[in-house]
Amino acid sequence: MTAAVAPIEHASGAGRPERQVFTPGTRMWEDTGLITFSLTAGSAFLLQTMEPSIAAVVDEHSSFRTDALGRAARSVASVMMWIYGGEEALAEAARLRSMHATLNSTDGQGRKHQALASGPWAWVLHTAVHAFVEGNKYFSDDKLTDADKESYYREVVQLMRNFSVAPKEIPATYAEWEPWFYDQVENHLEVTNVAYDYLKVIQTLAPPKQVPAVLHPLWNVAATPLGKMQYFFTVGTTPEIIREKLGLTWTASDERKLKALGWVIGRTVPHLPERVRYFPIAYEARRLERDRARLRKMINLRPV
Repeated sequence: MTAAVAPIEHASGAGRPERQVFTPGTRMWEDTGLITFSLTAGSAFLLQTMEPSIAAVVDEHSSFRTDALGRAARSVASVMMWIYGGEEALAEAARLRSMHATLNSTDGQGRKHQALASGPWAWVLHTAVHAFVEGNKYFSDDKLTDADKESYYREVVQLMRNFSVAPKEIPATYAEWEPWFYDQVENHLEVTNVAYDYLKVIQTLAPPKQVPAVLHPLWNVAATPLGKMQYFFTVGTTPEIIREKLGLTWTASDERKLKALGWVIGRTVPHLPERVRYFPIAYEARRLERDRARLRKMINLRPV
């Protein structure tokens, strides 16, 4: 039987922390699968591309430049599995660790990097905390209290345990995490070519391989506004110090526009049908008791 995530204590390092899957009643279950997840996922990935080891590995091994939409689809499907996949969520975490075990690289300065080094491996999930809080700030009408942030962070700590993140990389509480995170942003993240490439890629989304060449002009017309919007949301939900490091322009008018769009989104999305409001795997998981077979089909069809 699968146990729900209970309030957890910070890992003491004694013994192996228990891995648990997420179930209804957790904040992860309610919020991760919402379509608004995609509005801040870009800022999370941008922060990842500025972590030196992640940047080096992504630069050498990632397909985001040549298959941006395919990579995004696979990433979103994987995240949905972390929360909605039941026991398969733990298998997905193990698959990702296995996949990254051999992803090593050497950067232009001759520094060697490993994808599974404890700091970079943890940083991916730390950027998710930032993305969630920023998403709630701009795109939700149900604002988080300090207590909500602490409760959510305890669930993130459990997710980190599922991914075998080293306890030394996990601040004990959200109150401790927040200054730690911004210290990392200011003093550890670096300006990288990968970050600039990513910002360029999301503005000019290349057509998927399945789209015939004759339809590429039509694709470009349709995709350009979406790319500009994704860029706008990515830059707007990225920490100001990162915008300054990268030389990105963000004006008071941009901030007002983001807040206005967020206000509309935050009051529209909750009223959409559940099928539209959630990504497919999340939607099917929420309907599992009524339609277990359909969830199985979606899991089997997920991009890997």
